Amino acid sequence: MPTVTYIEHDGTEHRVELPAGWTLMQGATLNGINGIEGECGGSCGCATCHVYVDESFLDKLDPPSETEAEMLECTSSPRQANSRLGCQIKAMPELDGIVVRLPETQS
Repeated sequence: MPTVTYIEHDGTEHRVELPAGWTLMQGATLNGINGIEGECGGSCGCATCHVYVDESFLDKLDPPSETEAEMLECTSSPRQANSRLGCQIKAMPELDGIVVRLPETQS
């Protein structure tokens, strides 16, 4: 199972093993990690699962869809070059060890 490290805005780290195919949003919400809300349930409709992906993993991700790119314009915390929505990133073996930082606010 791929391992994901979530780093809360205050620096608290959580290492979680996720079943392949689960989204990073699902992994955070089902493991009680503060900083990801996922109000829309993962349908790419709210931007409350905004994460900052560690630069070393960006080239392993598919580019954001048009819908995701539009939603990233609505994030509560500043969008950065490594901003993505956790509901759009699936835990896969090639992403084992991925690190994501959670923004200060989601809503």
